[in-house]
Amino acid sequence: MSATVTPAARPPIAQPARRRRHLAWLRGTAIGLVTLVFALPLVWMFAAAFKTNLQVTDPSVGLWFTPTLDNFRSVVEAGQIVRSMGNSLLVGVVSTVLSAVIAVPAAWAVGRFGMHRTGSLILVARIVPAISLLVPWYYLFAQMGLVGSYTVLILSHMFVSVPLIMWIMISFFAGLPVELEEAARTDGLSAFGAFWRISLPLAAPGTATASLLAFVFSWNNFMFALVFADDRTQTVPVTLFNFISYASTDWGGLMAASTLITVPVVIAAVLGQKYLVAGLTSGATKG
Repeated sequence: MSATVTPAARPPIAQPARRRRHLAWLRGTAIGLVTLVFALPLVWMFAAAFKTNLQVTDPSVGLWFTPTLDNFRSVVEAGQIVRSMGNSLLVGVVSTVLSAVIAVPAAWAVGRFGMHRTGSLILVARIVPAISLLVPWYYLFAQMGLVGSYTVLILSHMFVSVPLIMWIMISFFAGLPVELEEAARTDGLSAFGAFWRISLPLAAPGTATASLLAFVFSWNNFMFALVFADDRTQTVPVTLFNFISYASTDWGGLMAASTLITVPVVIAAVLGQKYLVAGLTSGATKG
């Protein structure tokens, strides 16, 4: 009777662990490079805001220079950038709130009742170039005496914000369990009551995400303000454009003003970061 020989256990292969370390290193390097590419313009803008015009146009200065606050002082003392930031804040907040009030219930109706044709129309309204509507809009609003007012800016921004919010929110409401609303309606709530008390709170991350994106669009929009606004209702993108003239460009003032108008958007993104991340993650896993 021959004895059975058991082969000796082989040591664990370290190649998979080494491969994972290499992949992690490559992933970290790629993330660092992408972050550097996107952050470099912001760093340059922030540094140029504290330089003189001669230093801005001198490549040898780089990041080693004596900072000055003259650009910020001149921009603030001129007053136009402060007034424009107030106009942009007013138009952005009002247009975003009104768009959310209209778009969120509409998105719930489309997502809950399978209104696919309406969803397709929303997509068409989303992809139609707004510049193609500027001429008829201007004629219509001019006949109504609204050109140069806050009303025309709010309405024009809502034309883009309403489809944007609806298109984002449809997938959120379509991904919510319909059994929750059915249980609420069994307890005596109406269809809108179930939406208001059950679906809307559950979709709060998506609403915050869509509203933040709509506000950023309104804050950055240049075309509508250039056509419809006047000196009294001018928003920040048009004010920045005024720093560029045919003969020369006030680079220091332009970078200082750009830094100032970037701060509100950064603050809004930081304050809404929790809802923004939750909303984007939820939207990626539903529907």
